[in-house]
Amino acid sequence: MEFKRVVVTGLGALTPIGNTVSDYWNGLINGVSGAALIKSFDTEKFKTKFACEVKDFDADGFLGRKDARKLDPFVQYALFSTEEAVKDAGLDFSKLDTSRIGVIWGSGIGGLKTFLDEVTAFAKGDGSPRFNPFFIPKMIADIAPGHISIKYGLRGPNFTTVSACASSNNSLIDSFNYIRLGKANMFISGGSEAIINEAGIGGFNAMHALSTRNDDPATASRPFDLDRDGFVAGEGAGTIILEELEHAKARGAKIYAEMMGGGMSADAYHMTAPHPDGLGAAFVMRAALEDAKLSPADIDYVNVHGTSTPIGDPQEIKAIQDVFGDDIYRINISSTKSMTGHLLGAAGAVEAIASILALKHGIIPPTINHFTDDPAFDPKINFTFNTAQKRDINIVQSNGFGFGGHNASVIFKKYED
Repeated sequence: MEFKRVVVTGLGALTPIGNTVSDYWNGLINGVSGAALIKSFDTEKFKTKFACEVKDFDADGFLGRKDARKLDPFVQYALFSTEEAVKDAGLDFSKLDTSRIGVIWGSGIGGLKTFLDEVTAFAKGDGSPRFNPFFIPKMIADIAPGHISIKYGLRGPNFTTVSACASSNNSLIDSFNYIRLGKANMFISGGSEAIINEAGIGGFNAMHALSTRNDDPATASRPFDLDRDGFVAGEGAGTIILEELEHAKARGAKIYAEMMGGGMSADAYHMTAPHPDGLGAAFVMRAALEDAKLSPADIDYVNVHGTSTPIGDPQEIKAIQDVFGDDIYRINISSTKSMTGHLLGAAGAVEAIASILALKHGIIPPTINHFTDDPAFDPKINFTFNTAQKRDINIVQSNGFGFGGHNASVIFKKYED
């Protein structure tokens, strides 16, 4: 069977360092940190008092106050980034077969703010079950693609992938497979997350997963630095329009890149910790390369999962060394989480956008906040520390790993007709 080719024709982003794709990219290449003291709730009693929050996002202005109140922030973010992507792709759905256009979305947690608010209100009451009628439909993780399909009248496949921090990479892979198998012409794909609230920060603090560098939030996300002490929570959304090549050409679409393949694997090791030898990460990168019919020698840049945790960063580098061998010295590696924080279920989408834009512009975004070399890492590896680097880029790979041992990796290439 001959697979259809799949291309990227639209991008949308809402991130802690920019509320549009252009602003996000400018933040990336200029090494801007999105971390600051939390404004959305009182952190006095919390171990971590900072995060990478979305800034200057006006849900009421975007959606209207009445509609905004019916949607959890993770859905608001999804609709916002998708509107930018739809406009960017030049889509007029009235001229397209919407039965062959679907939405596959990723979210690791879904409507946590809604759940927190409703259960807190119930606990403070007299035991009477006075819940908002929108409680359940605001909270459930699948509601974001539901609202996207309703807004645009899209009747193709529609669901959410939930695999923790690999969620939106999984959504991209599922969308890619449906298109190349000829089951659909186009997908709106990506992910969103909104966990910067008392439950999200408190829960990750209880796991000792978050940085507690409260005296210097802007430099707290330090992937591969000797003094890294945990990830920084982020929020936002990323949307990617994936489209069958001939369909895109027929409507005169601009093409950012071609999606070449995706891999999935499981660590089968621990509830939260990665395999100590990086086996799952190595499996997933090899699976993506095999799917794309590429070798490690073809890759120019790896946007790593790179969360800034003491055990996660070394395991990913072990895996890359295992897969790439001496080619590791030829490629660039960087963690854009050093700037955006960790967007959990949205991380794969916003990092895929960073990878696609790196292809387009020939610039590798940096890994910022590097101060002290960690002797655990080979100093000859190019981590793109602190400053963006220009280079010829033809193919990029982007990794996402999640609690539960979920791994997903995607590969994009410069488009050639």
